Amino acid sequence: MNCFKLGQIKYSIIFKRLALAILGLLFTLYLSNASFLAHPIGTQPVLVAHRGLAQDFERTGLTNETCTAAHMLPTPHEYLENTIASMQAAFAYGADFVEFDIHPTTDGHFAVFHDWTVDCRTNGTGITREHTLASLQSLDIGYGYTSDGGNTYPFRGKGVGLMPSLDEVFTTFPTRNLIINIKSNDPREGELLAEQLALLSPDRQKQIMVYGGELPVNVIRERFPLIQTLWIRRLKQCLVRYVALGWTGHVPATCERSMLMIPINYTSWLWGWPNRFLQRMAGVDTNVFLLANYQGEGFSQGIDDIESIRELPDNYSGGIWTDRIDLVGSAIKMDTTE
Repeated sequence: MNCFKLGQIKYSIIFKRLALAILGLLFTLYLSNASFLAHPIGTQPVLVAHRGLAQDFERTGLTNETCTAAHMLPTPHEYLENTIASMQAAFAYGADFVEFDIHPTTDGHFAVFHDWTVDCRTNGTGITREHTLASLQSLDIGYGYTSDGGNTYPFRGKGVGLMPSLDEVFTTFPTRNLIINIKSNDPREGELLAEQLALLSPDRQKQIMVYGGELPVNVIRERFPLIQTLWIRRLKQCLVRYVALGWTGHVPATCERSMLMIPINYTSWLWGWPNRFLQRMAGVDTNVFLLANYQGEGFSQGIDDIESIRELPDNYSGGIWTDRIDLVGSAIKMDTTE
């Protein structure tokens, strides 16, 4: 056998060993990220009722200036968003968390209300945070709702005094899981909220999450290690770094102690989705909530229809963010009792 043939055999052996090593590595990575080898983190999905139980609205062509109350869709209930009654109804329909929005008032309180101004939904005018709590609570928060272009206003006169304060929410739901949305990027708002959260016990703080503007939410993050937080830049950093490194099992620090809101159509990029990914996030004290598909334009929204629920992975036990807890809660309960 000549040297040439010996060289061929040698390189063939090296190539085969290298190929086997690469295949072995790939197989190991596959198994380490295989969802089917990881147990679900729970027995059923965790449901978040966005703004409690709210009136639905037409979402086509939405902008930051759209008065959504003027684009109301026929909805089979009479609850108004961000009210005590709507939160109670959401929990009754099976919500594990209720999300709501807050604005500071000129007299040092927080009002629970979504819009930057009161002009759209109420019979008042002006920027929400430029009112006292008493002034805001005197308004009719159902005044502006219409589904027929202004011919009728079915909630006028029914929303007077229904805007709660943050204190009222804490008092009414002393043991319930709550998610607070800070609507501005003013760090002073974080300071004011921190004063109220500091009055709560550590066990109670564990039941609260806070998201919104980076500066005020970061105040909460730095002072309350038991409270999960989120702002948009941190969410992007977490997901981008996980997509790049998650195949190794590494969870980026920007994913830790967070609440992640992820559109369904982004999940195919997540190593180990769903069970392995959810396990990894739970291991760093992070909750994951699914949103409806997002195409990069407009606003993201919750999962609000039964068909989307049925298309979720089998035994999915992460979070579901929804604007229709009356539909989704019933569907989840039916699926888990059958």
